[in-house]
Amino acid sequence: MENTLGLEIIEVVEQAAIASSKWMGKGEKDIADQVAVEAMRERMNKIYMRGRIVIGEGERDNAPMLYIGEEVGICTQPNASSLCNPDELIEIDIAVDPCEGTNLVAYGQPGSMAVLAISEKGGLFAAPDFYMKKLAAPPAAKGKVDINKSATENLKILSECLERSIEELVIVVMKRERHNDLIKEIREAGARVALISDGDVGAAVSCGFAGTNIHALMGIGAAPEGVISAAAMRALGGHFQGQLIYDPAVVKTGLIGESREANIDRLKSMNINDPDKVYDAHELASGQTVLFAACGITSGNLMNGVRFFHGGARTQSLVISNQSKTARFVDTIHMFGEPKTLQLN
Repeated sequence: MENTLGLEIIEVVEQAAIASSKWMGKGEKDIADQVAVEAMRERMNKIYMRGRIVIGEGERDNAPMLYIGEEVGICTQPNASSLCNPDELIEIDIAVDPCEGTNLVAYGQPGSMAVLAISEKGGLFAAPDFYMKKLAAPPAAKGKVDINKSATENLKILSECLERSIEELVIVVMKRERHNDLIKEIREAGARVALISDGDVGAAVSCGFAGTNIHALMGIGAAPEGVISAAAMRALGGHFQGQLIYDPAVVKTGLIGESREANIDRLKSMNINDPDKVYDAHELASGQTVLFAACGITSGNLMNGVRFFHGGARTQSLVISNQSKTARFVDTIHMFGEPKTLQLN
């Protein structure tokens, strides 16, 4: 699958990032998201595959494109019968976030990116559009930190695993009211807190790389993005755990579903009978082959954002594969129209 789709999924996230970046700093987060969705879908539908969106922009009736359950790939073209034989094409499940951090793009802030994860059919957890308690940590702490332990306990474990003092650790937490107690506990334990307004996929993936100065992600964020993060962390050998949050009283900022009870019923309808189960990366991204791809929209810890020059643009992407056990950073120059002098810095 990596050999068949590797380059093309890079182009998918590149096109989404370029489209969204044209709206960087214009205060239009919905438009920045919409154009990323359209660009991602257009490029995806040129790939010789039978793809199914398992995590996307919303349920079928609430999103016009890249909705959960939507089929993508060359066979969706009007003249599909002349282009492909469905029986010969690889079947894959796809999780997408065409513009991870829409507010970051709208206000010209760092860390937004276009992301996706793919696996063979059935290889990605079809997370409901709920919230998820998350814990991401470097490979050295895999299986040692635990989402059921307190932040203080996990900081002590991280300190030992990374051979750093607690005071040297940096923990990323989303700036939300629900995290006030968590932030206080981390600080009282002696670690430093890096608050982010949006975009926790980048923070989770950063835990898998040395040199990012991010040593853990803690707190509650969106569940679909948790699956995408888990796919990357599984391929990197990092630690990731997620637990669905279905109680609006815990989230405090709104949740799909009218009540805790209604949300539990919805989970049961999705064959999730243990709503409090803690999932690890291998359960959220269980496929034999898992690929993660991201392209920076605005510059962040891992990648530069899209940089335009006269006649083109330059992007930086990241592709992680558990199949080849690689993490590739891809620097690409895109030429619009007639070739111009290429911008190398």
